[in-house]
Amino acid sequence: MNERIPLLIDTDPGVDDALALLMAFADPRHELKALTIAAGNVGLGHTVANALKLCEIAGVDVPVHPGCPVPLLHPAADAAYVHGQDGFGDTGYAPAARRPQDEHAALAILRIAREHAGRLLLVTLGPLTNLALALRLDPTLPSRVGRLVVMGGAVTGQGNTSVPAEFNIAFDPEAADIVFRSFPKAEVVDWEAVLRHGFLHTDVDAWLAAGDARARFYDAISLNTRRWSAERRGERWHSADALAMAVALAPGGVRRAEDRPLAVELEGRLSRGATVVDWQRRSGQPDNARIVLDYDQAAFEARVRGALGA
Repeated sequence: MNERIPLLIDTDPGVDDALALLMAFADPRHELKALTIAAGNVGLGHTVANALKLCEIAGVDVPVHPGCPVPLLHPAADAAYVHGQDGFGDTGYAPAARRPQDEHAALAILRIAREHAGRLLLVTLGPLTNLALALRLDPTLPSRVGRLVVMGGAVTGQGNTSVPAEFNIAFDPEAADIVFRSFPKAEVVDWEAVLRHGFLHTDVDAWLAAGDARARFYDAISLNTRRWSAERRGERWHSADALAMAVALAPGGVRRAEDRPLAVELEGRLSRGATVVDWQRRSGQPDNARIVLDYDQAAFEARVRGALGA
């Protein structure tokens, strides 16, 4: 049997983060080394508590490392209006018994990358604050990461936070700028790809009804978010982080991707946080992003069902 691939997830749980984490927990080809936690969807106290609770529900014993409670430079609004004030649908769940680690997320990223140099799969599901801080502490980090998969961006300017910007990048654009300037290539799963890979609400309801304890917990924490989505986006529900995790765990499902230079806008009055893709390669900059455009929908849905025990 081939050796399992070491996996590190930087996340801000969040309803869609939770589904992505359940997918990672269920994957036999990867060995999850740690969760490093950022603020984003809600504040750091909630995102850490949510990560610990999801591990408990899934029966997974993995270290949880708290990270940065705020963006690098400028304050940013969270997404509690989508995920609930606690990020998990305000269900009032009993807190997990286990405590988080004392080691800061940025330091954990550097340590785990050293321990698994050249093989590590690093997946970011939230703002890039922790990873940017790790890069400032050790700029040689990219040389030890085998793959970096980023959920973030809106590659033709059709964002979900401002007109051109996606939430994870817009929450901490300076951090995203550091990351994209530092890594020679990031696999990018952007918001526009997410909109092309939605699930029918009726299918999601059926998967949750057929699943196990993971599905029951996920049904409860995602109920309000799914209702919010149905009212605003129609018959399909979208889980951004789940799509990024599918790309990370099973890259063979990518049907189309394009390599292009990508930069983050930091100063635009109307475009701060936008991911600007040089589609015509006019800048002469290197292709630092592999942009996922299409993924096998049936394989994606099968992986989600498996993560829910359905």
